[in-house]
Amino acid sequence: MAKKKIAKKEIKIENPEATEIKPKEVAPKTSAPKTEKKARVKKKEHGESYEKVKVKVNKDKFYAIGEAIRLAKETSYAKFDATIEAHFNLGLDTTKDDQKIRTTVVPPHGTGKEKKILAFVPLESMKAAKEAGADIIGDEAKIDQIAKGVIDFDVIVADPSFMLKLSKVAKILGPKGLMPNPKSGTVTSDPVKAIGELKKGRVELRSETSAPLLHTLIGKKSFEDAALLENFITIFNALKSAKPSKTKGIFIQAVSVSATMGPGVKVDLTSLS
Repeated sequence: MAKKKIAKKEIKIENPEATEIKPKEVAPKTSAPKTEKKARVKKKEHGESYEKVKVKVNKDKFYAIGEAIRLAKETSYAKFDATIEAHFNLGLDTTKDDQKIRTTVVPPHGTGKEKKILAFVPLESMKAAKEAGADIIGDEAKIDQIAKGVIDFDVIVADPSFMLKLSKVAKILGPKGLMPNPKSGTVTSDPVKAIGELKKGRVELRSETSAPLLHTLIGKKSFEDAALLENFITIFNALKSAKPSKTKGIFIQAVSVSATMGPGVKVDLTSLS
């Protein structure tokens, strides 16, 4: 059977220009008059109580250390026994590992802050550790509790022989700053001595990793001014002694003291000579 041919019709375009796609005409933008931005109200960084006490401190003045401590106590508005803190700006190069501060010191009057101590010590040292002030004696069962997230202590003191077992919970303790470390004096062959010092208020002086700063407590608001001063001087001297050998220029560049949530009081460095 012969196939039927279908005649193709020729389509004529009378106006060839009609097939061109013309760009869409866009009306020119008219710059509308700018409306005035509303003035932003700066939020207060501190509450009313802070604003009332900060006027007692001249932010441009440097005070002798004794007067600075007195002002720090006077400007504490907390309803609890506030911590008195010291803040140091140091001449450190934080990009270099050999210019980081990590040492310990025992202030003569303690810090007023009780620490619950977990001790991992050999069998023969358990009694002495308890007498020195250890609150909990650690064992395998305690490590299992830590693995489950039970943290009912403030610091761990460990004999080196326990570090392999404690490594099982390093990922839990490390981020919390609780993993024992020789540099902080919490891994030691004389754990009984370390426990005794911690109970007396031993503090760790540790510079920040991203800035040449160091913060530490020197006691409580309830302490006598003289006791806070003695604590401060002891910590100040320990910090000077920990100066890295490769640090150049002025080591302790600025110091201030403050109470918990209180304003900072600048210290005249010449009063510390």
